[in-house]
Amino acid sequence: MPQLNPAPWFAILTFSWLIFLTLIPPKILAHTFPNEPTTQSAQKPKTESWNWPWH
Repeated sequence: MPQLNPAPWFAILTFSWLIFLTLIPPKILAHTFPNEPTTQSAQKPKTESWNWPWH
């Protein structure tokens, strides 16, 4: 089984990762969602006790 010289493959791996790390994160971070979430009020909704007719 022939052995491969790791020098060119390591350089290809390194350069491909450098390309991925410089091109892809800005594209992902620039993504905007079509519906921005709205902030909810800090007040809790008023809860009322149930009026059980049989109790």
